[in-house]
Amino acid sequence: MSGDGISAEQIREMGSFVDIEASPPPDEPTAHFLFGTNQMAPVEIAAERYHEGLAPLIITTGGINRHSGIVEGQVFRRLLIERGVPESAIRCEDQASNTWQNVELSLPHLREALASGLRITAVSKWYHRRTLHCLATLVPEIGPFYATSWEPIYAGKTVNRDDWPHIPDGKRRVIREWEEIPRRVAEGSFKDVRLAYGAWRN
Repeated sequence: MSGDGISAEQIREMGSFVDIEASPPPDEPTAHFLFGTNQMAPVEIAAERYHEGLAPLIITTGGINRHSGIVEGQVFRRLLIERGVPESAIRCEDQASNTWQNVELSLPHLREALASGLRITAVSKWYHRRTLHCLATLVPEIGPFYATSWEPIYAGKTVNRDDWPHIPDGKRRVIREWEEIPRRVAEGSFKDVRLAYGAWRN
């Protein structure tokens, strides 16, 4: 056991459970759904995939960030345009204050993507499993969907799949997902999702 009572096996189980990664096939264009944050990694991912022909529609989300004061969805939109993504390829949600609202307030954009024949790729922190459950719960017609992830930085430290137990900000967030997601699935406020055949499914 580690000093705080968490065994190495539990650490592996936690990390595996929360990990959202299920990248879309390299030849399948999808709509990229950028969950709000004050870190800019999602912009780089989406812009690169747009220029590869793999993100013909990008949905940016997020209202005022409580730490930095930026309006996340609008900042993402501006930075995407600066990186050569045309405004016509971007849909922007800029009122949400949490992950649930990122999806809820973007429902018209998500339905537009699905109606056009595109599957959805969630773009979020690697451990932010609630993003998947919010999509599955609020968009029951979503079908198989994908997720691509990035590693956030807190207090100058990168929270990755190996070091998160040793970084207080990362450890707190990973354990919260591991504890809260099963509880919310059990109580019925989240639909469950499973990873099968390379995609998330509800």
